[in-house]
Parts: sequence; C-alpha cells; structure tokens
Amino acid sequence: MTIVRSLVLFAVAALAEISGAWLIWQGVREQRGLAWIGAGVIALGLYGFVATLQPDANFGRILAAYGGVFVVGSLAWGMVVDGFRPDRWDVIGALVCLAGVLVIMYAPRG
Repeated sequence: MTIVRSLVLFAVAALAEISGAWLIWQGVREQRGLAWIGAGVIALGLYGFVATLQPDANFGRILAAYGGVFVVGSLAWGMVVDGFRPDRWDVIGALVCLAGVLVIMYAPRG
C-alpha cells in the first residue's frame, strides 16, 4: 500500500507542478494575464506541499525520483493539452526516466 500511496502522490505532485508552470506560461507567454499567473503560483505551492506527504523521509531521494515523474508527466501534459506528439527519442527518454524513478524509490534497501 505504501508504494501505491507514493505513486499517487507523485501523480498529484506532477499535476500540480506541471499545471502551475503551464498556467504561468500561459499568463506570460500567451499574455493571458495576472489571474493565470496567480493560479499557477498557487498550483506550484500545492506541488511543494504534496511532495512533503511522501512516505520516504529523504528529501533528496524524493526530489530526484520526482524529476523522472516530471519528465513523463510533462510529455503527457503536452500531448493532452497542447497537441504535442513526442517522437521515439522522447518516449525512450521518458522510459529511461521512469526506470530511474523505480530504482531510486523502490529498490530494496539494506
């Protein structure tokens, strides 16, 4: 159950961080205004809070593993929200990142 909780928290954190960054991007680059930027800042703050709920107590491990989740989540966000189509190198890179997440977070520890 701990692994499932951890994976769910990674997914929620990714949604918060990626949506926050996207909202700020839209507010600044697409000139949608301060409301979009403010919503992005709130979402990024939520990401920071969600990360603290991970069962593992090691900040460095959590953030390192989350980096791989962020890579995969960002590509998925781009596909769903912006119509981005990853090429085979994007997919291979994402799979390598996911493998890293699994090793960092869930490998047996002595």
